[in-house]
Amino acid sequence: MSALPDVAHYAKSVAKKAKSAAGPSTAATVALTAAGLEFTAHVYEHTAGAAGFGKEAAEKLGLKDEQVFKTLVCEVDSGLAVAVVPVSGTLDLKAMAKALDSKKADLADPAAAERKTGYVVGGISPIGQKTKLPTVIDRTANEYETIFVSGGRRGFDIELTSSDLAAITNAVFAPIGRPA
Repeated sequence: MSALPDVAHYAKSVAKKAKSAAGPSTAATVALTAAGLEFTAHVYEHTAGAAGFGKEAAEKLGLKDEQVFKTLVCEVDSGLAVAVVPVSGTLDLKAMAKALDSKKADLADPAAAERKTGYVVGGISPIGQKTKLPTVIDRTANEYETIFVSGGRRGFDIELTSSDLAAITNAVFAPIGRPA
């Protein structure tokens, strides 16, 4: 697999530009475009105070919960890491730790997650993060032709293949999701 360009600095400056016809420009869309990867932008009206950001996306985009994935930042032995799991379930912290050869994993403090990724909670994308973190994608992502992840802001999801998501994030696949 060829190395994808590191576009974090470039993405940050370009992401501030105005919305495009295909959706807002974010660090995630800039990174995908720079890497030459195909994706489809999906914008929906975010409801302030919505309980679950991922479930809201699935509902408003008319998708199955199993095909929409949430991005969770975790604290592992080596520091922060990213878990990408279906919104239909929860993250198995023991499985996440095992996937990264850690003794344990816990959900990261939201403020620390925002600082490291450059995104706000509810809009954290696994793509184009300010600091590239080790990433694990639940293996069920491979069951779908395409999956949906946050595009880098609330009310914005990106549709892409799980293999492209793994390529741009240098992720591994592991059974880290657990049904609700």
